[in-house]
Amino acid sequence: MGKVKYYYDSETLSYRKIKRRKRTTLKYAAVFLVAAAIFGFLFVFIASQYIESPKERQMTRELQNMQLQYELLNKRMDDAIAALENVEERDNAIYRLYFEANPIPEEQRRAGFGGINRYKKYEGFDNSQLISESNKRLDILEKAIVVQSKSLDEIAKLAEDKEKFLSAIPAIQPVNNIDLTRMASGYGFRTDPFTKVRKFHFGMDFTAPRGTPVYASGDGIVKRADNSSTGYGKHIRIDHGFGYVSLYAHLYKYNVRVNQRVKRGDLIGFVGSTGRSEAPHLHYEIFKDGNRINPINFYYGNLSAEEYSKLLEKASLENQSLD
Repeated sequence: MGKVKYYYDSETLSYRKIKRRKRTTLKYAAVFLVAAAIFGFLFVFIASQYIESPKERQMTRELQNMQLQYELLNKRMDDAIAALENVEERDNAIYRLYFEANPIPEEQRRAGFGGINRYKKYEGFDNSQLISESNKRLDILEKAIVVQSKSLDEIAKLAEDKEKFLSAIPAIQPVNNIDLTRMASGYGFRTDPFTKVRKFHFGMDFTAPRGTPVYASGDGIVKRADNSSTGYGKHIRIDHGFGYVSLYAHLYKYNVRVNQRVKRGDLIGFVGSTGRSEAPHLHYEIFKDGNRINPINFYYGNLSAEEYSKLLEKASLENQSLD
């Protein structure tokens, strides 16, 4: 029960009970409610400025974690770019150079993306620039990886072709040194053994006993094994690919057949003296793109430097050929 208030009435010289009107009570109540509402609003406003709610604290932590993750992502992209640049440098300076391929220009490796703004969807947020830059760097990195991957595919193909080329090219002496009597005649002008006229000798003559093994000087396919070419007698021609063909003439007999695939060092025939020949020997020629070239440049596969030097000296002598 509320307190009863009185006031002194001077006319009646007595105390009278104070009676509050309902209107006044409602007025006071309205003032109180308005004041309470204003105070509450001010409290909430001030609190929202200086005090975080649990949800806001959670969002703040998530935002901080997101920023940290983007920083870590950028660091990983820096590491990936550094590693990729190392591979690109070796690709241009070693691999592509070795296989005689043109280096890939930097602008092709680091090309951006033209046209429409690919990153417009990231605009309008507090961290739009961070997100856009991260995505842009990631796109450029992915493109550089694709370019490098295609380059490595090309290098692998070039390496495979190079390996085939190195296996195919006629790179060994067709008769073993221990089987040779001597290197009778080289490539160049020589005296014809029959006419005694000085003329160009398009191959090299290796003297060896009849029946001495003759070996394929490189991988290839036997295109001819017959005696249908004038002067060569029984002879073999091997197509090595890449424009190279080797010829082995004056054979005693064959050890291969036409269209047979052979490997370097395979036994293909035996030394003889068939055709236009003065004595048992192997006449050996190499063709490149249909033109005869000096076989002396193709013995790096099985001769030492000293052996090659002696062979080169003998091949340079202008003597009499055997065919």
